[in-house]
Amino acid sequence: MFPERFSNLPAYAFPRLRALLDHHDPGGPVLHMSIGEPKHPFPAWISEIIARQVADFGRYPPNEGTAELRAAISDWLNRRYGVTMDPATQVMNLNGTREGLYNIGMALCPEQKRGQRPAVLMPNPFYQVYMISAISVGAEPVFTPATAETGHLPDYAGLPAEVLDRTALCYICSPANPQGVMADEAYWRELIGLAEKHDFQIVADECYAELYRDTPPTGALEVAAAMGAHPERVLSLHSLSKRSNLPGLRSGFVAGGPESIARLRQLRAYSGAPVPLPLQHVSEALWTDEAHVRENRVLWAQKYALADEILGDVPGYMSPQAGMFVWLPVKDGEAATFKLWTETGVRVLPGAYLSRDTADGNPGQGYIRAALVAPQDETRDGLTRVRDCLFT
Repeated sequence: MFPERFSNLPAYAFPRLRALLDHHDPGGPVLHMSIGEPKHPFPAWISEIIARQVADFGRYPPNEGTAELRAAISDWLNRRYGVTMDPATQVMNLNGTREGLYNIGMALCPEQKRGQRPAVLMPNPFYQVYMISAISVGAEPVFTPATAETGHLPDYAGLPAEVLDRTALCYICSPANPQGVMADEAYWRELIGLAEKHDFQIVADECYAELYRDTPPTGALEVAAAMGAHPERVLSLHSLSKRSNLPGLRSGFVAGGPESIARLRQLRAYSGAPVPLPLQHVSEALWTDEAHVRENRVLWAQKYALADEILGDVPGYMSPQAGMFVWLPVKDGEAATFKLWTETGVRVLPGAYLSRDTADGNPGQGYIRAALVAPQDETRDGLTRVRDCLFT
């Protein structure tokens, strides 16, 4: 009586982590570095906006976002990437980017591509919603290694032509979760050119785009515009969870071609949960304000420097360019996670829980992911415990 398509999925990453650790006592004061939930302060003024607009909780919100919010998003895209997106037809507010990342498959993946089962490309390791979106529509998830050998970004150009010809969608995260590397202009140009040649859409998960060291990450939309790519070729998704330290706000957006956005809006009209109207007003203000984002980046730069200071001598350590994680090489990620918990009380995530087993093994098996989300003194303590427990 239940569908078979989800029957062989592994447990989600965090239930797996609880099963691994929760029956064992921590070996020290508990410090959570497993989940990417930012702990930096969010702007205090948002409470004033909610208070002013609280009566709007009594109204149904517009599905696609208010006209003012979509205009604020469009203006931000122009300031940040130099692209012009029509707020009436090319932008849609999301209840967190995960909603959009899932619904893109439902709204845009065809039942067949060139008479065959469609393929959906994704990096490995990856954000697990990519896989579930593909499976939900009967497409084949194609797990493409994003390892040290490929610069921690997937080499989609190296896939067989037969796979590329039946590809409908291609997910890419930049800055990458968990590795923290950024796709540069050359990478985007190659990927967009590949999509033009084989006629598939790129889903650019850019939710970490405002957390970086020095140079802002290149965006998919700006490269697509410079190349004159098909207007439906790229969809870009962004979030206020990371940019503004508001994961509980559940507000982000998708921007792309008008036909794609129209289909996503149609699906949302039937099945979606739009962001409550007072929170749309908050979102509008947040996309308009850059001061709090600059302040946040200062804190992240300090965290990156702290990781370099404490872990810089660890063999294979990769200094994060962006994002909120360090991706640390170990002999076995599960064993290292268990050792850290039982000997120090630090809780990280095994890399294999973010990856999918393949014929060539699991590309996350030899890693752990540590989130740099806690206040600086806690982050220093946690990274020091990681180093002393695993690398000395």
